Amino acid sequence: MRSYLVATFGIWELLIILAIVLVIFGAGKLPQIGDAFGRAIRNFRRSFKEEAREVPADARRLEDGERAEPLPPGSAARVEEEERAKSTVERG
Repeated sequence: MRSYLVATFGIWELLIILAIVLVIFGAGKLPQIGDAFGRAIRNFRRSFKEEAREVPADARRLEDGERAEPLPPGSAARVEEEERAKSTVERG
């Protein structure tokens, strides 16, 4: 049986990392970096909360037997093109 060591960071390791970050970015950029990091974490959490609300609503609609209405003729290509454009914008 193998045992793996989990890396834990003590106070000295964190201080060394902070010193390296200060040398690389400078003291003036630290508030901007912290703000951007905080916004990223908030957006990440918000996306999970929104997803958690959407999934049960979709499940209820499926359980109630709601069916999607068929697309009118000729609109399938337009919908496919819009989805392709959307995915291109999200990647770019």
